[in-house]
Formats: sequence, C-alpha cells, structure tokens
Amino acid sequence: MSGRYSNGTSKALLEGLAQHGEKALELLYEDYFPMISRMVINNHGNEDDAKDLFQETLIVLYEKAKDPAFVLECQLKTYLYAVGRRLWLKQLHQRQKKFLVTQGNEEEMVGNLEEDLQMHWEKEGRFRIMSASLEKLGEPCKSLLEQFYLRQLSMQQIAEKFGYTNPDNAKTQKYKCLNRLKKIFFDHYKQKGTP
Repeated sequence: MSGRYSNGTSKALLEGLAQHGEKALELLYEDYFPMISRMVINNHGNEDDAKDLFQETLIVLYEKAKDPAFVLECQLKTYLYAVGRRLWLKQLHQRQKKFLVTQGNEEEMVGNLEEDLQMHWEKEGRFRIMSASLEKLGEPCKSLLEQFYLRQLSMQQIAEKFGYTNPDNAKTQKYKCLNRLKKIFFDHYKQKGTP
C-alpha cells in the first residue's frame, strides 16, 4: 500500500494481472489488501467481508486490465480504493435493504438510507472536482499544497524543500496557491454542478 509504484510499474502490474501472473496478484494483495481491509472494517464489515470485497475489486481490475483501451488515469492505489469503496457501499445498501424488510417502519428507514447515499455521492463528486482542480493547478503549487496538507510538512521544511528564503515566504506562496486552487475548484464546480 506504499504507493511506491511508478506509472510504469503499475502498468507492468496490470499487464501481469491480465496474463494471470501470480507475482502481480501477490504484489497487489500484499500492497493493497490492508487498505481495503481497513476501509471495510471501519465501515461495518469484518475480515471475511474485506477478503471477499478485495477479490471482487481485483476481478474488476482484471477485466479492465484485459481491455487494451483501458488507461489508468490515477494512481493504482486510488483506483483500487475507489472501486472497492463503490462495491462496499453497494453491498451495505443491499444489506440495509434486507435488514429493512425484517424491521418496522420500512419507508422511513429507506428514505434515510437514500438521503445518506445521496450525500455520499455528492461528496464523492466534489472530491473528483477537487482532484481535477489540483491537476489543473500545476506546479509548484500542487506539490506545495500536497506537502503541507497531505504530508504535513512544516513551513520551515517547505521553505527548505522548495527553496524559499524563509518560512514566511513559503506561507505566502501557500496562501496564493490555495486561493488559485479555490478559484479553479469553484469555476469547475459552477460549470459541472454537483454530480
């Protein structure tokens, strides 16, 4: 799950999977199963659910890998997580429906579930827009924001890494980058609307 693969290595893994390569399967399981397992266990599942879900996720990836037209447009880790999460939400939705059949006040509970799912899809849509906005932002802003928000580097570390004279200059640049990102995001959001 380290995300240590370059696009070339991810491509090699996909090719290996498409050719039923045991090594590719082992590497995928070793590096990405823990991520899927955590997601399932943290969302009303257990280890067996996680194993089943990961198998389904790999089947989806296998089908895509066999398609010569398929192009992986994000990190393999991101793709697997997105597929796994969608499959798990679908399973939770089906489980909820089965549960509702045996419980009272079915209409109210189904309404609440549908609202929850709608909110989830809206959040996912905003996440996709944010990802696209980050890509449009370009360098060095994209890397600077990733270093600060995802890797949680201090302003001093960012100043050293990006060659700013001091942390205050790095902070000013971060502020400018963040404003540019917000503008790109909201321009895109207004065009596309909430998916």
